[in-house]
Amino acid sequence: MTTLGAFVLGTPDPPALADFYRALLGWQEVERTPEWVRLRAPERERPGLSFQLETDHTPPVWPQGPGTQQMQAHLDVEVDDLDVGTERACALGATLESYQPQEDVRVLRDPHGHPFCLFLPGA
Repeated sequence: MTTLGAFVLGTPDPPALADFYRALLGWQEVERTPEWVRLRAPERERPGLSFQLETDHTPPVWPQGPGTQQMQAHLDVEVDDLDVGTERACALGATLESYQPQEDVRVLRDPHGHPFCLFLPGA
């Protein structure tokens, strides 16, 4: 059997970024050191979301362009209301990107520059 254990984000401050996602997702913290933090959904063990220390982290450019730091992956977060979800994420420290490629999705950046998307069910 093969199972996805976690998605890991590199960051210069794992505890701070974990606090943002814990508040955004309502997930539980299961491990914390200055170099590593692991979150999980309350109703299941895996997959989780982890944060590891990367002192030289460089956020990707959005939208992507030739010769720039490319986005290798991003998180998709389902919300019931895009406006309410966007307002809440921004109140927690996210920033809304100026370029939005779809009407039913909002592209934001977490406090350390990782892009993530809010989307509606069925989108």
